[in-house]
Amino acid sequence: MVLAFEREPEPIFYPKDDNQKEFEWTGGTEDPRIIETKEGLYVLTYTQWNRDVPRLAVATSKDLRNWEKHGPIFKDWKDGKYHNAESKSGAIVTELKDGKLTAAKIDGKYWMYYGVPHIWLATSEDLIHWQPVENHEGNRVPVLSPRAGYFDSWLVEAGPPPVLTKDGIVVLYNAGNSQQVGVKNLGNRVYTGGQALFSATEPWKLLDRVETPFIQPTLDFEKSGQYPEGTTFLEGLVYFEGKWLLYYGTADSMVGVVSADGN
Repeated sequence: MVLAFEREPEPIFYPKDDNQKEFEWTGGTEDPRIIETKEGLYVLTYTQWNRDVPRLAVATSKDLRNWEKHGPIFKDWKDGKYHNAESKSGAIVTELKDGKLTAAKIDGKYWMYYGVPHIWLATSEDLIHWQPVENHEGNRVPVLSPRAGYFDSWLVEAGPPPVLTKDGIVVLYNAGNSQQVGVKNLGNRVYTGGQALFSATEPWKLLDRVETPFIQPTLDFEKSGQYPEGTTFLEGLVYFEGKWLLYYGTADSMVGVVSADGN
């Protein structure tokens, strides 16, 4: 399978002198994940970075070029309870229908896995306004956490939009290793990819989780950029012509893609 792309000379989405300037200058708009609704609206989750607090935000578009920014997703929830807490990497649950990935509803709501170094949950009725899932004490509950002794001993971070299947919700996640309490031969701060399976009816319920990464840095270009030990950082998942295409970053230096048969 041959994949060819043309790089445009100008960015489409970036920090502007707009109503989100206080959250995006002078840092950036980072960690994008895009999903599409069945009506054809594109929803982008991204990190607003103002060099103070990273905040998860949402933007929408009808054509992937003209975007409306809706601001930090937790700004108005419970008087900004989590507005100044670090949040990033929002992965909204999707499902494959008629050969296309679109936003999925479970129990009448949209669901999003987000965060680092733990992964939390949030729900929404419109994909713009989100509520963190809390326990009876009013605290966020991690649904996936780092594990001592494994490749994800340092951190876990939500990857591309998860996929709702007949067996459950497949969550691809980014995993960071701490050599001292993790896997010795991976080195420190190596980013690899893991997979977790959550209940299709109770998205907070973990059913299964891999013990070894399914993707890790092996090629020269994957051991470049910020972390010389290597990075395969998962962010985009596409179903195209019967194949799954998984796009990943290599420590802010390049973008790679791997494919798998869709059957």
